[in-house]
Amino acid sequence: MMPTLEVVAAALFDESGRVLVTGRPPGKHMAGRQEFPGGKIAPGETRTVALRRELREELGIEMGTARFAMTLDHDYEDRRVRLHFYLVDSFSGTPQSLDGQTLQWVPIEDLHRQNILEADAPFVALIQQRRLPC
Repeated sequence: MMPTLEVVAAALFDESGRVLVTGRPPGKHMAGRQEFPGGKIAPGETRTVALRRELREELGIEMGTARFAMTLDHDYEDRRVRLHFYLVDSFSGTPQSLDGQTLQWVPIEDLHRQNILEADAPFVALIQQRRLPC
């Protein structure tokens, strides 16, 4: 049985309503593919604490408020991930690449044209259908 990695990821929106996607850096699993920012939950961390830490470490921003959107499991050939997705309502600072990843602000309607990881596809659908939790 494959181990399950617990992961948090978030949709961040700019003032134009575009969504931030990041490119996985060289040397990492699925390098070159795009995803939503986030990362692994460390032992003893809550999901919100992990998300706050990951956004600080990867993008240099401080998360304000975030709303839980969905959890899903996805099996890759070599691993299973349990993804906990959030919608970040506010953050301070300007996102920058601190982990060797590329950053791109993408209009919501163009998300399906990106090379986004399969595990993130249901989150893309949720955002595009505007079925966002209130």
